Amino acid sequence: VFFQNFVPSFGKETVRTTAITPQFEQNMDYVDFIHLNILEKKVLNNSEVSVQYLCSKPCIVNLEAVASSEFRTGVSVYRRRWKDEKNLYISRTRQVHLKFPSIMVYRDDYIIRNSIIVHSVILYAWISHKSVSSYDVEQNEDYQNAVAKNYTFLEAVPPFERPFKDHKVCLQWGADYLWMLQANRIPQCPHESDGVQILNFIYASSGEKTGIVKKFEQFENRELETVRQHQIDYPMFTVSIWLYLLHHCEKDLCGILYFIDPKEMYSTPAVFLNEEGYVHIQMHLMRGDDLAVKTSFSLPLKQWFRLDLSFKGGQVEVSSVGKNLKRHHHQSFTFREDFYYDDTAGYFVVGGSGYVNGIEAFFGPVKYYRLNVLETEQISNPLHDKETVEQIELYYERCMDVQEIVYEYRYIVRQGEKVQRNCYYESYYLELIHKYGEESKCDAFMWGKELREKYHTLFKLLQEMDFSAPDVLEDGSDTVLEVGQRIFEKVAKSLSSTDGLSNMGSSVPLLVDSSCCGYHKASYFLAVIFETGLGVSVDRTKGLLYSLVGAQGNERLAVMNLGYKHYQGINNYPLDLELSYAYYSNIATKTSLDQHTIKGEQAFVETIRLMDDELLKAQTKENGDVFMWLKHEASRGNAAAQQRLAQMLFWGQQGVAKNPEAAIEWYAKGAIETEDPVLIYDYAIVLFKGQGVKKNTKLALELMKKAAAKGLPQAVNGLGWYYHNFKKDYRKAAEHWLIAEELGNPDASYNLGVLYLDGIHPGVPGRNQTVAARYFYKAAQGGHIEGTLRCSLYYITGNMEDFPRDPEKAVIWAKHVAEKNGYLGHVIRKALNAYLELSWHEALLHYVLAAETGIEVSQSNLAHICEERPDLARKYLATDCVWRYYNFSVSQVNAPSFAYLKMGDFYYYGYQNQSKDLELSIRMYAQAALEGDSQGFFNLALVMEEGNSIPSYILDHLEIDQALHSSNTSLLQELYYRCWNNSNQESISPCSLALLYFYMRVFWNNILQSTLIYFMGTFLLSILVAFAVQHFQSLSARNSPGTRSEPLSDEPSSSGNSNEDATRLVQPDESTFSNDLAQQDSNLQNPLVMG
Repeated sequence: VFFQNFVPSFGKETVRTTAITPQFEQNMDYVDFIHLNILEKKVLNNSEVSVQYLCSKPCIVNLEAVASSEFRTGVSVYRRRWKDEKNLYISRTRQVHLKFPSIMVYRDDYIIRNSIIVHSVILYAWISHKSVSSYDVEQNEDYQNAVAKNYTFLEAVPPFERPFKDHKVCLQWGADYLWMLQANRIPQCPHESDGVQILNFIYASSGEKTGIVKKFEQFENRELETVRQHQIDYPMFTVSIWLYLLHHCEKDLCGILYFIDPKEMYSTPAVFLNEEGYVHIQMHLMRGDDLAVKTSFSLPLKQWFRLDLSFKGGQVEVSSVGKNLKRHHHQSFTFREDFYYDDTAGYFVVGGSGYVNGIEAFFGPVKYYRLNVLETEQISNPLHDKETVEQIELYYERCMDVQEIVYEYRYIVRQGEKVQRNCYYESYYLELIHKYGEESKCDAFMWGKELREKYHTLFKLLQEMDFSAPDVLEDGSDTVLEVGQRIFEKVAKSLSSTDGLSNMGSSVPLLVDSSCCGYHKASYFLAVIFETGLGVSVDRTKGLLYSLVGAQGNERLAVMNLGYKHYQGINNYPLDLELSYAYYSNIATKTSLDQHTIKGEQAFVETIRLMDDELLKAQTKENGDVFMWLKHEASRGNAAAQQRLAQMLFWGQQGVAKNPEAAIEWYAKGAIETEDPVLIYDYAIVLFKGQGVKKNTKLALELMKKAAAKGLPQAVNGLGWYYHNFKKDYRKAAEHWLIAEELGNPDASYNLGVLYLDGIHPGVPGRNQTVAARYFYKAAQGGHIEGTLRCSLYYITGNMEDFPRDPEKAVIWAKHVAEKNGYLGHVIRKALNAYLELSWHEALLHYVLAAETGIEVSQSNLAHICEERPDLARKYLATDCVWRYYNFSVSQVNAPSFAYLKMGDFYYYGYQNQSKDLELSIRMYAQAALEGDSQGFFNLALVMEEGNSIPSYILDHLEIDQALHSSNTSLLQELYYRCWNNSNQESISPCSLALLYFYMRVFWNNILQSTLIYFMGTFLLSILVAFAVQHFQSLSARNSPGTRSEPLSDEPSSSGNSNEDATRLVQPDESTFSNDLAQQDSNLQNPLVMG
């Protein structure tokens, strides 16, 4: 259909042929040949083709272009032929200009209505000899019977990349006008390729059940989309993955790259790693079941290599390629089965997921060719960041040495101790020396001088350590990790001292050794130190290295650091929401588990700002006044005090150290002595779960029923949990959860979702993921951690009907949960305690560690410290602390209004080496205003007072009526009114004074602008002047000639204005500065989540 307008175009000879002097003798045997040379192999009009040929007999030279589209193939679109009877045995060259039908080479316009998409164009050239005997008879000149022939491919140009044709005609006015109306409506399709860069930056996979989720959409290009659909039952694709593998899979299979369909089942392709290091490849068949194969070669450890897989119908090719792109291994598999492959019906996962653990490795670039089968040499997937790649290799080479030294040193010391103990039974003197003398040391080294010099710091530390204590497990890895922990604790103690940061230079080598021993808190310390220049020079490469190493080692803060950097696209980290989600979801998953683990260095994450004096005064310790008062009231039977005291001790809140055992004593005391339903419920929970106390299901059930009878929603939910977990009575569980959900309990909503997801809801056959997702969303809206995490997964996969794919929302929800992690809370609490104790070095160190994870409260607190102690910040931080962390703060979704005001001032006045930016300043003030801060409106009004205008889009964002946009007076009135409306109206504030002053100015201006008053005032003034002149003349006449009367003059007092800029943006209500900030919840309703 689309080729019906094709007319073969016979081109005209445009250039005389050029003879080439033959470089051979006439008596030689000659072979006819024909060659084509095209500079630009595209389907363009007037493309020049150089045809070189030689005829040994009178011949006819033929050129023909054959095109194929989606609907027709083998259509001739260009033909050209010429005879050559005289120039025999001579190589000749002729230049020919190709000419194609307009619908192939031009865009649609008023005349060309339907340009076509061409799949392929082949230009054929051949020579046919003329027969002398049958000169006038029609001869067979087709391509197949040619004496010499050749061909070349021409690349088709997509329709919307083609030029418009100059038709050299004049359209009527009406036709031309109609064309102009629709000319710009032709869609501008971007260039589209089947090659997808799934990953372009190094990803640290820790072997957890989280990974990178990617979803492919249908092609916009109709041609590519048609090809994709045709290949559903005959897959043709290639995937190339760079890997640095640390360990083979611990058990079963670990995910490398796999596809999950809408039914949450594996589909084609699914690539895993097994325990022996072999690649497990699984395909989904057209008939519905699966087929899997395993390679005969294993993947190497601790070296970079590229894993290439190509699928062509039933043939699978697997190759392992080194850094030098030389093939190490290759294997082919051939099947007679038809594979099913639809890469848009589901999503891809790189690494782990809820169904399988990921590999323990670093992923490099991952390239996916959706429609093509490529050889290893054809794949374009280079290792970009070669410096980081080499740093990772060097790091693990060094760490192998360190771990070997530590293990052997410990072994030697322990063996020596065994020999000594054998002698103690024979010598009482030796036994006393061992008991009261110095610790055992190893002074005789078995290592060479070169190695001792290279690791002299490590050997010195090992000599100072006591290895006499038995290990938790007799395993070398535990010993190495314990040494790493001891080194780190020593360094952390040194850095937290009075002038600790001055020791940073000597601490870095120790932290490197600790990191190599597998203690990755040290890795995160190093990452932050090098990225921020904390006591050392900034080194982005090392910062990235230790961030990746720490994240791969599952250090929670290091993982969050990478998640945050990829979420914001800062510090040379590419913006990659899917990669950010992979990191954040890892910690979000751990957060729920950590909260149910009473051990470990954890504390409740509290939003306490250093400029909030009220919250700072409420911080206490076990010997503090607040704690002692609560303890006194709790001892007297005050239920509220008992509840608050127990919560502080159980979660480690308000500066109190975490002490679950003491908390449970107060829960028990309150549950037995009072009728408070919350205390009864909390104690029932710890009895059910056996957290810090022996399990007692019978008593726990009695207490839970008692709390539920008092109408406590979480207790009703707890009864449902009991029937679900202990009795397997899903009907009763659902009944209680429905009641609790109606009472607004988010735990009950989540539990009902689980019933639908597992397919065990009474009266509902089978699983219902859609209803389950709705319950999870309701739970998430109520702050439920697991519900929020479930919804973030739905948003990243886009596999649920009610949850369209939204990677940014997925990251925000996962980040929200991750930032509740107790290990992060512990670092924040250490920073706050250090600040309260005026331990500036320790406070700066720990606030930097917390701020780099992306949690906003620590970022704004760190900026505040740097403002409070600029000398400390300048001395120990290579980055501009105030600018950097206030800037980070305002980039967050939960940024406080004072951070917007700070950045607004910086942009308005300029900050150090940062230039002024009026529009950004106004945007910051406007954002503060949207947060309900009166200072934001006040500053916007003053910006206008100074002669600046506010852009209309900002006024629209503030929802100011467009009728007011054109009048400065009306705008100022609206801004001052909103300023007053958002401030404390019970007291006189700058906003109220500013609004009063504005009304007075308007009133006075109206008086001065009145015409009647103007003339009346002029008349009265002239009478007054005349009277005064007459009066002075009379006085002058009366005075003596030697004296003269002078009028007194009042000099107006000048008011200094030199500090106007410095005090222009004044806080309208200092007493209520922090009223809108997040406050500490003193009455937590659900400290222990059931479910």
